[in-house]
Amino acid sequence: MYKLLFLFIISFTSAQNYRFVYEYKMKPDVNKKDSIITDYMNLDTDGKKSYFYNSAKYERDSAYSASKSYKDLLSAKSYDQNLSYIIEKDYSKKTMNFYDKFKTVNLLVVDNEAPKWKIEKEFSKINNINCQKATANYKGRIWEAWFSKEYPVSDGPYKFSGLPGLVVSLKDSENNHVFNLIQIKKINNIFSFLPKSNKQMTFAEYKKTMNGFTFSSDDIESISINKQVGKADIQLKDGYIAKLGTDDMKSGKLDDKISKLLKRTNNYIERD
Repeated sequence: MYKLLFLFIISFTSAQNYRFVYEYKMKPDVNKKDSIITDYMNLDTDGKKSYFYNSAKYERDSAYSASKSYKDLLSAKSYDQNLSYIIEKDYSKKTMNFYDKFKTVNLLVVDNEAPKWKIEKEFSKINNINCQKATANYKGRIWEAWFSKEYPVSDGPYKFSGLPGLVVSLKDSENNHVFNLIQIKKINNIFSFLPKSNKQMTFAEYKKTMNGFTFSSDDIESISINKQVGKADIQLKDGYIAKLGTDDMKSGKLDDKISKLLKRTNNYIERD
């Protein structure tokens, strides 16, 4: 059972903004069952819209936006390149927009297909939260969710919405993707870093684009080398920073090493 770090029992009103933080464990390589990435994802909502995004990337982008300091980029928490997407849900319109970036191009996938849930007559208490079980066959996977009516927000991580409450725990039948709620807090402002001038495509086209990723030196924005510790930070034009050893820089196979480091996952949440 995961540990709940901070949980505030709160009353919800339409005028308040909240952030739900999920611990996300995923297996990036379906052929390597022991390969696990752990990251933290935020779900911000103001009662009308919500935004689901990578916590570490948001902190880094926020710091850099305020200071424009390259040092803030280098000192920020690292995050997995495969989790740089943003999902925007509009509750009244029942729409979902999926944003990501490929090299210097902002991408947009419009996907309004929400899960079709089957609410089960099973109940459990997860970290003192009263929850009920629901299942769904969604995007090629069987999902098990535990939601709570104590929080009247019909939302959850990624694209998982539509339940009469907040998703507290979620996993697929193979445990390749597992989300657990670890924090709830009231915030002054919700997420506000949506990209502009996006290229719209289908999710199948998006996966094909990402799976065809190849790195070249043209993708490099700048390089910072620390000879004392033997490390190099390479900032790419899409904003991601690849961290390598200076020995890698001298090996003559820099492109191969960065390509391997930035290789996109082959274990997408959507199989369809």
